[in-house]
Amino acid sequence: MSLKSSTKVDVNTTELVFTADAEAFSAAVEAAFQKQKKQITVPGFRKGKASRKLIEKYYGEGVFYDEAINSLITGELADAIKEAELDLVDNPRIEVVSADMENGVEYKAICITKPEVTIAEYKGIKAPKKVKEITEEDINEAVEQVKQRNARIVSVDDRACEMKDEVIIDFEGFIDGEAFEGGKADDFPLKLGSGQFIPGFEDQVCGHSINEEFEINVKFPEDYQMEEYAGKDAVFKVKINGINTTEYPEFDDELIKDTTEFDTVDEWKADIRTKLEESAKSRADSEFENYIIQKIIDTTEAVIPKCMFDHRIDGLIQNFEAGLKRQGMSVDIYLQYTGMDMDSFRETFQERAENEVKLRLALEKIADNENINPTEEEITERLQEMADDNNMSLDDLRARIPMDSFVTDIRVMRAVEIVKENAVVDNTIEIDDKDNEEDHE
Repeated sequence: MSLKSSTKVDVNTTELVFTADAEAFSAAVEAAFQKQKKQITVPGFRKGKASRKLIEKYYGEGVFYDEAINSLITGELADAIKEAELDLVDNPRIEVVSADMENGVEYKAICITKPEVTIAEYKGIKAPKKVKEITEEDINEAVEQVKQRNARIVSVDDRACEMKDEVIIDFEGFIDGEAFEGGKADDFPLKLGSGQFIPGFEDQVCGHSINEEFEINVKFPEDYQMEEYAGKDAVFKVKINGINTTEYPEFDDELIKDTTEFDTVDEWKADIRTKLEESAKSRADSEFENYIIQKIIDTTEAVIPKCMFDHRIDGLIQNFEAGLKRQGMSVDIYLQYTGMDMDSFRETFQERAENEVKLRLALEKIADNENINPTEEEITERLQEMADDNNMSLDDLRARIPMDSFVTDIRVMRAVEIVKENAVVDNTIEIDDKDNEEDHE
């Protein structure tokens, strides 16, 4: 088998043409016969006892061609790809042009290669880095959280119910004097002010006391999910069986001492302020990095083969599936719950896959530009960290992971560090809050 030609036939596509003469092909076919003959049955002969001529007569002359061609391809194709310095992003697609015993075989290998990447200036990217100032309002919110965590529910029988109380009610609804389906319940717990019921219902419950029976008049919204009730007037007969309220503790040194590691409110507040400030700084750092990374993605140009996106989507789905398995669920069940088919499910990962592939290509390009090549010592150090995290020996880890990809990961991480180190803070840049939230999902 020899390489006849290597031709770039399209963007990111190279066609390699190989040929083998009749003698080489004949030898490969004979080798395929010898390898497979023990597994082949021909009527009238014991398994493995039929001659090659009989097998070819019974199953067709080309019965051993696939095996023979594959054996000729093995090694030769890999060597040709290496010699041509092709960086493939997908398995080559093999197309047999011709194959017969008289002329030998010719086949094509369609190779999809890593795209050329053009990246804008990646040093000196301007990005905002606004650290939120911690205010008394933020501290008070933290105080309220402590009080809520230590609150208790108590029954009330000496007053009418108020907003924020929980009432235990019996109710039954009527439309045009007829009880309607789904409009009745006994001992139903309702948090007043929660908006759980039809507008106006909770307001009219307020002010009534335990054991009191009364009627409420409401109107279903025009866009109510059950169309048969939408826009209709309804009457509910209601009885209050119980009233519960939330009792919050006094926020003082005693509460702090009982529920935290601190002795006084002042100590606790000082600690909370420090933690909130650290959190604000961490969030600003994260937003700063997200902005820079998005700039890299937006300013990188490349004609990227679809297969690269497809492979990344496959990886994202595998990760998603692993998460579902930990919850005792499969992808099939998830699709049933969500009403999606596999195509629409894959579509949900499309944008993320495109961004991740584009970013990876950009960072690899930066690593090339910066001549980033980790030393053996650095590679071993990072491998050891991973081995320790997974309770594995260094040799076992080396045997299990693709080292080329691992080294590329190190180069990419170093590229990110270079971009961040050379970025410039510019707080005149405004960030859309919605986009900012999406970055942190």
